[in-house]
Amino acid sequence: MQEEVENRTLTLVVSGTKFTGRLMKAAITKYLAHRKEKKLQKQKSRDTPVIPHSKQTVKQLIGQNQGVSNIEITDPSIKEFEKIARKYGVDYAVKKDRSSSPPKYLIFFKGRDADALTAAFTEYTGKKVRKAEKSERPSVLAKLSQFKELVKHAVVDRNKRKELER
Repeated sequence: MQEEVENRTLTLVVSGTKFTGRLMKAAITKYLAHRKEKKLQKQKSRDTPVIPHSKQTVKQLIGQNQGVSNIEITDPSIKEFEKIARKYGVDYAVKKDRSSSPPKYLIFFKGRDADALTAAFTEYTGKKVRKAEKSERPSVLAKLSQFKELVKHAVVDRNKRKELER
C-alpha cells in the first residue's frame, strides 16, 4: 500500500522565495509533458509483441522466421531434456508423434540455436548413459539378501577346538 502511494505522489521542488505565476505555469507544463511521455512509453510497450523464449509451440517457433530444424528422441523421459535445454537457453518446441507404438518426440529448434542444442543434447545423452550404467549395477539390497541366503545355508562348525601351538 505504501509503495502505491509513493509511486503516485509527485514532488515539485520550486524555490519558495520568488514564486510567481509564470513559474507555477512552467512547473505544471513540465509535469504534464512528463505524464504524456510516460503514457506514450506505456502504450508503446503494449504494442510491441512479446517474443517467447525457451519452450514454446511449433507455430510460435516458425513465426519467428529464423529457420527451424528438428531432432527425434524416442526416450519417454523428455522432462530431463527440457531441463537441460532451459539451462542452455535454447528456444525449442516439443511435438509428440503418436503414430508409432512407443511414442517418439520431435524437438524443433531455431537454426541459430544449433550449437547450443548440440551441447545440450550431448549433456542429455551423457546423463542417459550414466543412468543406464547405474541401472546395470545390482542394488546393494539385492547383494545383501544374496549374502544372507549364503550365510543361512552355510554349515558352521560349532565345535570349539583348543589346541596349543609350540
